[in-house]
Amino acid sequence: VQLVESGGGLVQAGGSLSLSCSASGSGFTISNMAWYRQLPGKQRELASLITKEGLPMVPNSVKGRFTISRDNDMNTVYLQMNSLKPEDTGVYYCTAIVDWSPSWGPGTQVTVSS
Repeated sequence: VQLVESGGGLVQAGGSLSLSCSASGSGFTISNMAWYRQLPGKQRELASLITKEGLPMVPNSVKGRFTISRDNDMNTVYLQMNSLKPEDTGVYYCTAIVDWSPSWGPGTQVTVSS
């Protein structure tokens, strides 16, 4: 299974970006899906998570600004990011529990200019 992210880029502070991540292949089971991010000089951290049933878990740092969703038929997870801040700049990684093991995408750069 391969996870491929898309949608990163450069945006001004206060703007929005939408990320998506799709799992390619067939014959597998996906449970939780999530977005992590690695900000410059910091450890990778959870940005948002969504269970297979669609229950979101959003850290306080992005609550009210980030919305996670998924399409189970398409094996795709989305992250809508609004009111972006320069401190949101970093590499965003998609991850999913596939057949009870974690898989990771290569990451996509998000840059928010002030």
